[in-house]
Amino acid sequence: MARRGMLRGKGALVTGSSNGLGLAIAKGLAGAGCDVVLHGLEEPEDVALTVSDIAAEFGVEASYVRADLANAAGVDALLDTATRWLHSLDVLVNNAVVRHFAPLDTFPMDRWNDALAVNLTAAFRAIQRALPGMRERGWGRILNMTSVYGTRAVTNRVDYVTTKTALLGLTRSVAIETVGQGITCNALCPGSVLTPNIDGRIHELMQAQGLDRGEAVREFLKGKQPGGELIDAAHVGELAVFLCGPAGSQITGALMPIEGGWLAG
Repeated sequence: MARRGMLRGKGALVTGSSNGLGLAIAKGLAGAGCDVVLHGLEEPEDVALTVSDIAAEFGVEASYVRADLANAAGVDALLDTATRWLHSLDVLVNNAVVRHFAPLDTFPMDRWNDALAVNLTAAFRAIQRALPGMRERGWGRILNMTSVYGTRAVTNRVDYVTTKTALLGLTRSVAIETVGQGITCNALCPGSVLTPNIDGRIHELMQAQGLDRGEAVREFLKGKQPGGELIDAAHVGELAVFLCGPAGSQITGALMPIEGGWLAG
């Protein structure tokens, strides 16, 4: 179990963390003592309460940056601000994602390009920007958020499947180039996680089919997680903290599943 405060003095940037899974990861890192920079597309005033709550609950410095990661300038602006606000950028979590649902033959080119930019290129550029400081300090943790769909295809999600698969290659490449430098790079692979978005879809199933919550969850997960339970977002945050701690120091280039046995079948 991660020791509370074991990351005290470290600084973390979690992209796509104004809500949902990214926010759960940021809270996990804050709980271990990290100062955190949240990121999203919401206006700062819409995230102000979340930021202040994290700072008060965990006794860390917390801030928020609004930035569009669909272009390199937005990524650079985010990294410039994060490194200015943090004492040091020690933990980078590439979690920001966009997705579009459409068949391959009608998939819009603009949506394809957005997915490549936000899901993949932004992670690459953020790593490029974060690595020099990590190397100088001899310590760094890079976590790329992939998915079950980084190893399994599904129809009508070609942008998501492609970019999440590519993140695995990026993770391995970064790991190889940072071996022996006190830096690790790993990919977290969640299955279906209980986030506000998923919770809304569960409620829609309950209303549309007259199911109780347990039945709706099982219906939602049919053909997916054989355990029949949604992943607790906080548990993904705890896995991130573990990889940042002493026990994770020799884990690098790895795919870390947390998907209820989905990939076992």
